[in-house]
Amino acid sequence: MSQSAPYILVDGSSYLFRAYYVPYLQALSTKDGHPTGAITGVLNMINALQKEYPSGKIIVVFDAKGKTFRNDMYPEYKANRPPMPDDLRCQIEPLHNIIKAMGLPLLVIEGVEADDVIGTLAHQASAQGLETIISTGDKDMAQLVTDHVRLINTMTNTVTNVDAVIEKFGVRPDQIIDYLALMGDKVDNIPGVEKCGPKTAVKWLAEHGSLDNVIANADKVKGKIGENLRAALEQLPLSYQLATIKVDVELEQELTDIVACPADTDTLRDLYSKYELKRLLADLDKRATAQSDNGSKVDSSDNSVDVDDSQVIADVVSEYEIILTELKLNEWLTKLEAAELIAFDTETTSVNYMQAELVGVSFAIEPGKAAYIPLAHDYEGAPQQLDKQMVLEKLTPLLENSAISKVGQNLKYDSNVLSRYGISLNGIAHDTMLESYCYNSVATRHNMDALAQTYLNYTTVHFEDIAGKGAKQLTFNQIDIDKAGHYAAEDADITLRLHHVLWPKLSKSKQQATVYNDIEMPLLSVLAKMEQTGVLIDADLLNEQSQQIAARLDEIEMQAHNIAGKNFNLSSPKQLQTILFEELNIPVIKKTPKGAPSTAEEVLQELALDYPLPKLILEHRGLAKLKSTYTDKLPLMINANTGRVHTSYHQAVTATGRLSSSDPNLQNIPIRSDEGKKIRQAFIANPGSKIVAIDYSQIELRIMAHLSNDEGLLKAFAEGKDIHQATAAEIFALPLDEVTADHRRSAKAINFGLIYGMSAFGLAKQLHIGRNQAQEYMNKYFERYPGVREYMDNTRQLATEQGYVETLFGRRLYLPEIKSKNGARRAGAERAAINAPMQGTAADIIKKAMLAVDAWLTEQNDERIKMTMQVHDELIFEIDESIVDETVQKLVDIMDNAVQLNVPLISEAGVGENWQQAH
Repeated sequence: MSQSAPYILVDGSSYLFRAYYVPYLQALSTKDGHPTGAITGVLNMINALQKEYPSGKIIVVFDAKGKTFRNDMYPEYKANRPPMPDDLRCQIEPLHNIIKAMGLPLLVIEGVEADDVIGTLAHQASAQGLETIISTGDKDMAQLVTDHVRLINTMTNTVTNVDAVIEKFGVRPDQIIDYLALMGDKVDNIPGVEKCGPKTAVKWLAEHGSLDNVIANADKVKGKIGENLRAALEQLPLSYQLATIKVDVELEQELTDIVACPADTDTLRDLYSKYELKRLLADLDKRATAQSDNGSKVDSSDNSVDVDDSQVIADVVSEYEIILTELKLNEWLTKLEAAELIAFDTETTSVNYMQAELVGVSFAIEPGKAAYIPLAHDYEGAPQQLDKQMVLEKLTPLLENSAISKVGQNLKYDSNVLSRYGISLNGIAHDTMLESYCYNSVATRHNMDALAQTYLNYTTVHFEDIAGKGAKQLTFNQIDIDKAGHYAAEDADITLRLHHVLWPKLSKSKQQATVYNDIEMPLLSVLAKMEQTGVLIDADLLNEQSQQIAARLDEIEMQAHNIAGKNFNLSSPKQLQTILFEELNIPVIKKTPKGAPSTAEEVLQELALDYPLPKLILEHRGLAKLKSTYTDKLPLMINANTGRVHTSYHQAVTATGRLSSSDPNLQNIPIRSDEGKKIRQAFIANPGSKIVAIDYSQIELRIMAHLSNDEGLLKAFAEGKDIHQATAAEIFALPLDEVTADHRRSAKAINFGLIYGMSAFGLAKQLHIGRNQAQEYMNKYFERYPGVREYMDNTRQLATEQGYVETLFGRRLYLPEIKSKNGARRAGAERAAINAPMQGTAADIIKKAMLAVDAWLTEQNDERIKMTMQVHDELIFEIDESIVDETVQKLVDIMDNAVQLNVPLISEAGVGENWQQAH
């Protein structure tokens, strides 16, 4: 099959919807709130195709408005689909205009779907022996695959040919329509055989070859599924017709007459400017410059985020070396020692820093100049490598020298790995992950591949590209040194390039640079120490709890089956949908984007107020998650060498600055449930030591008092009053001594709910009261604390004007959807504008406290005191019982004075044999 000039048929409608639901694309919009995420996503895909197939003849096809011939055949066709969201609809015309201005043919044919137009064009190409590539994410297109037609999904980077169709679906391309007709399609509302899934459809087609033969042999199929097949016989021909892509649509032009035109650069420039597609605008200017200089043509780039000219770089020119001789090693050591800043990276056998074995290290000294030192590639035929111990001995002075500045991507991991080899990584000057995070926490993910694409317009070699995927994925020591060397050297090179782009941007804001320099960067080493210390757990206690949870899960399952009147899988959303909404006729209160009844947690919580089965399902989900995540898993995570569990803390995940953790996730252990308390009991101290937990009291309310400068809040905190009791007295018009626990509980919900931007509807739902009563409570609250209302109003206005809010210490929290035309998203961004400065300031305060505590611990140099965990607003320690009292007093004092607010910062300490006792 010829590889020259293939026809590339782009399913624009498929990518339009898929791009719309990509979270980071959803956040993109112009300054005046016009959404651009779907536009960006589709243009990304088209640009990727242009780069991959520079000589390809691209034709873009979209669905037309209105009904199609399938609606005439079957009026209920696609009846279940929700209407197109307004903030997607408004992106279609701009996208079409841009594609036309790019000079690409754009087809929108009334009365048929984009699939049918693509099918017709592919059929015409095949008749002439021309190669066709269909760019789509639609599984139905598999019916068009032939030796001349293949599918490509640029979002997942997968190519589907005849063999791939058979491997993926279990049937040949010419059987796909039969396959689809048998299963039906709930999204498109195509009737099929009830309960016929992929396995059954494949089985029948394997036995009988075609739908016609399945129908002819329907009387031989036994059981309930046979009854379902026979009941569907009358509608199966219709289902077949609905699933069939037309290949004979009448088009104004034949395939070979549809040709691209020269790009209209003036129109493109206007459109890119109007919709603030700065990456594309910069690339357009770059091409114009290149063409005027030498007539050369430069490929267009994607527009994954809003960036400026300086973020777009030319193709990376690189000189990468693989060091296999001591002479070369010595040459590079001389270069590294003389460099002002070196980029450093490790390559290992595992992402778990406590298990990772060092395979090699890479360095870069200037953009494009990098080297990889392989140390432990042990595949058959691997070349001789330098002795690992010798290399590490030579590198140790360099790595431990604080005067030699290093930059890396997530250097905490590298620091932990080196510590297992007795090397202390010093001179950590910059971390590109943290630079990106402090610059804009929501612009992109902060891994190197995403950062390179976002800020350098460069696609790195991904690990899967050299190691494979899934169960057969190689570890780094098994990878060919030539491939591994380029990958590793590129890591160091791109890290250095990223720093040169990110640091100037971050430095433009003194406040952001201060957050980076004074909080995040020094915290890196503190977290590394905590991770290496780990925590001690009681495995026997957790195993016992696992058995108790398992017994309760069995009870819940029996109760649920009794209510349903049949056995079903409680963990299956599909089966649960059928039981709840079809068999028990419980009302549907929310649907998924595909139109199916939702069984999401918030839906079940609402239904649980009136129906017993949703309540049981919620309990089952909660217990099953605790069992799999904690009681079963924690004992398996005990490190064989240390006897402790070592979590990973993440600085660059949450938008607000809060730390998160994984393996295990310490932040999500339930606080109030009995099961959560039992899990905390399993976190213990060594014999002779105690667990000490110190957390900040009502820190976010204190931050609100400081930020709003409300006299009532300031006075209450200054006088040491119970703020929830004081609020209850005001709202319920009671003397303080008559405020009950229920009154206080309601006031607590109001205090926290309102500072999080909760509406009267949300408050009514939380307190189980009427909306009018909730509004009355809110009015009384703001009468009592008018400064809070004024602060909230001012913050919303400021967020709308500048697109971000800031914490007390200058951490910038961007709100991409603050001007969204989608009301729900805009309201969510407005709530975040109120909440983020408090959550972010609380995160900054606990981080500053950790830095202050670590400085004191370093000064003390006392092995009897260990800071072991950070969870929300709480620090947990393991302290020798002989010095507990005086140490706790000192730690509380440090935390109380970590920052100065207009109200007292109060931390409360607890001491116990385990975390729960101390909590």
